[in-house]
Amino acid sequence: MLKNFTQFVLLLVLLCCSSQLKAQEEEPKDYIEFNDRKNVVHGVYLGLTAHYGELKSIPTYGFGFKMAYVANQQFEVGIAATVLQSDQEFITVQDVDNKLIGAYVGAHLEPIFFSKKRVNLSFPLFVGVGGIGYTTPGEDDFDDEFIEDEFENVNTIFVVEPGVSALFNISRYVQLEAGVKYRFTNKIDLATSPIKRLNGFSTGIGVKVGVFNMGRNRYKKNISEKE
Repeated sequence: MLKNFTQFVLLLVLLCCSSQLKAQEEEPKDYIEFNDRKNVVHGVYLGLTAHYGELKSIPTYGFGFKMAYVANQQFEVGIAATVLQSDQEFITVQDVDNKLIGAYVGAHLEPIFFSKKRVNLSFPLFVGVGGIGYTTPGEDDFDDEFIEDEFENVNTIFVVEPGVSALFNISRYVQLEAGVKYRFTNKIDLATSPIKRLNGFSTGIGVKVGVFNMGRNRYKKNISEKE
Protein backbone atom coordinates (compact mmCIF):
# COMPACT_ATOMS: atom_id res chain seq x y z
CA MET A 1 0.00 0.00 0.00
CA LEU A 2 2.71 2.42 1.07
CA LYS A 3 4.82 1.42 -1.92
CA ASN A 4 1.96 2.12 -4.35
CA PHE A 5 1.29 5.47 -2.71
CA THR A 6 4.99 6.46 -3.00
CA GLN A 7 5.04 5.53 -6.67
CA PHE A 8 1.92 7.60 -7.24
CA VAL A 9 3.47 10.68 -5.55
CA LEU A 10 6.68 10.34 -7.57
CA LEU A 11 4.68 10.05 -10.79
CA LEU A 12 2.65 13.13 -9.89
CA VAL A 13 5.82 15.13 -9.14
CA LEU A 14 7.36 14.10 -12.45
CA LEU A 15 4.24 15.12 -14.34
CA CYS A 16 4.15 18.54 -12.60
CA CYS A 17 7.85 19.16 -13.34
CA SER A 18 7.40 18.12 -16.95
CA SER A 19 4.45 20.45 -17.47
CA GLN A 20 6.30 23.33 -15.79
CA LEU A 21 9.37 22.88 -18.04
CA LYS A 22 7.17 22.74 -21.12
CA ALA A 23 5.39 25.96 -20.08
CA GLN A 24 8.70 27.74 -19.59
CA GLU A 25 9.90 26.66 -23.02
CA GLU A 26 6.72 27.94 -24.68
CA GLU A 27 6.57 31.23 -22.71
CA PRO A 28 7.86 34.12 -24.88
CA LYS A 29 10.50 36.34 -23.26
CA ASP A 30 10.35 40.09 -23.57
CA TYR A 31 13.80 40.65 -22.13
CA ILE A 32 17.41 39.56 -22.52
CA GLU A 33 19.15 38.27 -19.42
CA PHE A 34 22.79 39.07 -18.95
CA ASN A 35 25.32 39.98 -16.27
CA ASP A 36 27.77 42.80 -17.00
CA ARG A 37 28.81 43.50 -13.43
CA LYS A 38 32.47 42.92 -14.31
CA ASN A 39 32.41 45.15 -17.39
CA VAL A 40 34.48 48.36 -17.39
CA VAL A 41 32.35 51.51 -17.39
CA HIS A 42 33.78 54.19 -19.66
CA GLY A 43 33.58 57.99 -19.42
CA VAL A 44 34.97 61.18 -20.97
CA TYR A 45 34.85 64.82 -19.92
CA LEU A 46 36.13 68.35 -20.45
CA GLY A 47 37.21 70.32 -17.38
CA LEU A 48 37.97 73.91 -16.41
CA THR A 49 39.90 74.86 -13.27
CA ALA A 50 41.00 78.00 -11.45
CA HIS A 51 43.61 78.13 -8.71
CA TYR A 52 45.36 80.54 -6.38
CA GLY A 53 48.88 80.44 -4.91
CA GLU A 54 51.82 82.67 -4.01
CA LEU A 55 55.35 83.36 -5.30
CA LYS A 56 57.59 85.41 -3.04
CA SER A 57 54.46 86.19 -0.95
CA ILE A 58 52.77 87.74 -4.01
CA PRO A 59 49.46 86.28 -5.29
CA THR A 60 49.61 84.00 -8.31
CA TYR A 61 46.52 83.14 -10.34
CA GLY A 62 46.09 80.24 -12.71
CA PHE A 63 43.51 78.87 -15.11
CA GLY A 64 43.50 75.39 -16.54
CA PHE A 65 41.84 73.16 -19.10
CA LYS A 66 41.86 69.38 -19.24
CA MET A 67 40.36 66.58 -21.29
CA ALA A 68 40.37 63.05 -19.93
CA TYR A 69 39.10 59.50 -20.26
CA VAL A 70 37.66 57.88 -17.13
CA ALA A 71 38.05 54.11 -16.67
CA ASN A 72 35.39 52.49 -14.49
CA GLN A 73 34.99 55.73 -12.50
CA GLN A 74 38.27 54.86 -10.80
CA PHE A 75 41.08 56.29 -12.90
CA GLU A 76 41.49 59.28 -15.22
CA VAL A 77 44.09 59.73 -17.94
CA GLY A 78 44.26 62.70 -20.30
CA ILE A 79 45.94 65.98 -21.15
CA ALA A 80 45.91 69.25 -19.23
CA ALA A 81 47.13 72.81 -19.81
CA THR A 82 47.61 75.67 -17.35
CA VAL A 83 48.25 79.40 -17.71
CA LEU A 84 49.45 81.40 -14.70
CA GLN A 85 50.32 85.01 -14.00
CA SER A 86 51.62 87.04 -11.07
CA ASP A 87 52.37 90.75 -10.64
CA GLN A 88 55.93 90.93 -9.33
CA GLU A 89 58.36 93.71 -8.38
CA PHE A 90 61.67 92.70 -9.89
CA ILE A 91 62.87 96.27 -10.47
CA THR A 92 62.61 98.59 -7.48
CA VAL A 93 64.47 101.62 -8.87
CA GLN A 94 61.49 102.44 -11.06
CA ASP A 95 57.78 102.39 -10.32
CA VAL A 96 57.32 99.37 -12.58
CA ASP A 97 55.06 96.36 -12.12
CA ASN A 98 56.48 93.22 -13.69
CA LYS A 99 53.94 90.65 -14.79
CA LEU A 100 55.20 87.09 -14.60
CA ILE A 101 53.43 84.91 -17.20
CA GLY A 102 53.78 81.19 -17.79
CA ALA A 103 52.03 78.25 -19.43
CA TYR A 104 52.57 74.50 -19.46
CA VAL A 105 50.91 71.42 -20.94
CA GLY A 106 51.28 67.72 -20.24
CA ALA A 107 49.80 64.46 -18.99
CA HIS A 108 47.03 64.27 -16.40
CA LEU A 109 46.71 61.13 -14.25
CA GLU A 110 44.21 60.76 -11.42
CA PRO A 111 43.32 57.65 -9.36
CA ILE A 112 39.88 57.94 -7.70
CA PHE A 113 38.69 56.36 -4.46
CA PHE A 114 35.10 55.89 -3.20
CA SER A 115 33.90 56.45 -6.77
CA LYS A 116 30.43 55.02 -6.06
CA LYS A 117 29.77 57.63 -3.37
CA ARG A 118 28.44 61.14 -3.82
CA VAL A 119 31.82 62.56 -2.72
CA ASN A 120 35.05 60.97 -4.00
CA LEU A 121 38.69 61.33 -3.01
CA SER A 122 41.36 61.56 -5.72
CA PHE A 123 45.10 62.14 -6.08
CA PRO A 124 45.75 63.99 -9.36
CA LEU A 125 49.23 64.11 -10.86
CA PHE A 126 50.38 66.41 -13.66
CA VAL A 127 53.68 66.01 -15.55
CA GLY A 128 54.49 68.46 -18.32
CA VAL A 129 56.60 71.16 -19.92
CA GLY A 130 56.13 74.85 -20.71
CA GLY A 131 57.65 78.30 -20.57
CA ILE A 132 57.89 81.21 -18.12
CA GLY A 133 58.80 84.85 -18.67
CA TYR A 134 57.78 88.38 -17.73
CA THR A 135 56.71 91.62 -19.32
CA THR A 136 56.51 95.19 -18.08
CA PRO A 137 54.30 98.11 -19.08
CA GLY A 138 57.18 100.53 -18.50
CA GLU A 139 59.41 99.68 -21.47
CA ASP A 140 59.32 103.27 -22.72
CA ASP A 141 61.27 104.34 -19.62
CA PHE A 142 64.33 102.24 -20.55
CA ASP A 143 66.76 102.26 -23.45
CA ASP A 144 66.73 99.52 -26.11
CA GLU A 145 69.84 97.77 -24.81
CA PHE A 146 68.42 97.40 -21.32
CA ILE A 147 65.13 96.08 -22.69
CA GLU A 148 66.93 93.52 -24.85
CA ASP A 149 69.14 92.34 -21.99
CA GLU A 150 66.63 92.40 -19.19
CA PHE A 151 63.02 92.13 -20.32
CA GLU A 152 62.99 89.77 -23.26
CA ASN A 153 63.80 86.72 -21.24
CA VAL A 154 61.91 83.40 -21.31
CA ASN A 155 62.88 80.09 -19.71
CA THR A 156 61.70 76.55 -20.33
CA ILE A 157 60.12 74.87 -17.31
CA PHE A 158 59.49 71.23 -16.48
CA VAL A 159 56.59 70.76 -14.09
CA VAL A 160 55.55 67.95 -11.75
CA GLU A 161 52.39 68.75 -9.79
CA PRO A 162 50.87 66.20 -7.39
CA GLY A 163 47.77 66.99 -5.38
CA VAL A 164 44.72 65.80 -3.48
CA SER A 165 41.13 66.64 -4.43
CA ALA A 166 37.55 66.11 -3.33
CA LEU A 167 35.16 65.33 -6.19
CA PHE A 168 31.44 66.10 -5.89
CA ASN A 169 29.11 64.15 -8.19
CA ILE A 170 26.32 66.58 -9.03
CA SER A 171 24.84 64.35 -11.73
CA ARG A 172 25.84 61.76 -14.29
CA TYR A 173 27.13 64.60 -16.47
CA VAL A 174 28.54 67.23 -14.06
CA GLN A 175 31.20 66.95 -11.39
CA LEU A 176 32.74 69.66 -9.19
CA GLU A 177 36.21 69.46 -7.67
CA ALA A 178 38.21 71.29 -5.03
CA GLY A 179 41.72 70.56 -3.91
CA VAL A 180 45.31 71.43 -3.10
CA LYS A 181 48.39 70.91 -5.30
CA TYR A 182 52.11 71.45 -4.97
CA ARG A 183 54.09 72.52 -8.04
CA PHE A 184 57.72 71.40 -8.53
CA THR A 185 59.79 72.98 -11.32
CA ASN A 186 63.39 73.04 -12.50
CA LYS A 187 65.63 75.99 -11.69
CA ILE A 188 65.01 79.11 -13.80
CA ASP A 189 67.14 82.19 -14.49
CA LEU A 190 65.10 85.26 -15.42
CA ALA A 191 67.12 88.49 -15.55
CA THR A 192 66.51 90.85 -12.60
CA SER A 193 64.17 88.27 -11.05
CA PRO A 194 64.78 86.83 -7.57
CA ILE A 195 62.58 83.83 -8.39
CA LYS A 196 64.64 80.71 -9.03
CA ARG A 197 61.87 78.09 -9.00
CA LEU A 198 58.10 78.17 -9.30
CA ASN A 199 57.67 75.69 -6.45
CA GLY A 200 54.71 76.24 -4.19
CA PHE A 201 51.23 75.26 -3.01
CA SER A 202 48.04 76.29 -4.74
CA THR A 203 44.38 75.75 -3.99
CA GLY A 204 41.77 75.47 -6.68
CA ILE A 205 38.26 74.64 -7.79
CA GLY A 206 36.96 73.25 -11.04
CA VAL A 207 34.07 71.81 -12.98
CA LYS A 208 33.97 68.73 -15.23
CA VAL A 209 31.30 68.27 -17.88
CA GLY A 210 30.90 65.01 -19.75
CA VAL A 211 29.59 61.47 -19.37
CA PHE A 212 31.23 59.72 -16.44
CA ASN A 213 29.24 56.49 -16.79
CA MET A 214 28.42 55.53 -20.37
CA GLY A 215 26.83 52.22 -19.31
CA ARG A 216 25.04 50.98 -16.23
CA ASN A 217 25.13 47.45 -14.85
CA ARG A 218 21.91 45.56 -15.60
CA TYR A 219 20.72 41.98 -15.32
CA LYS A 220 17.70 42.34 -17.61
CA LYS A 221 17.17 44.56 -20.60
CA ASN A 222 13.67 44.97 -21.94
CA ILE A 223 13.07 44.44 -25.64
CA SER A 224 10.86 47.08 -27.24
CA GLU A 225 7.72 45.77 -28.87
CA LYS A 226 7.75 45.74 -32.63
CA GLU A 227 5.69 48.47 -34.22
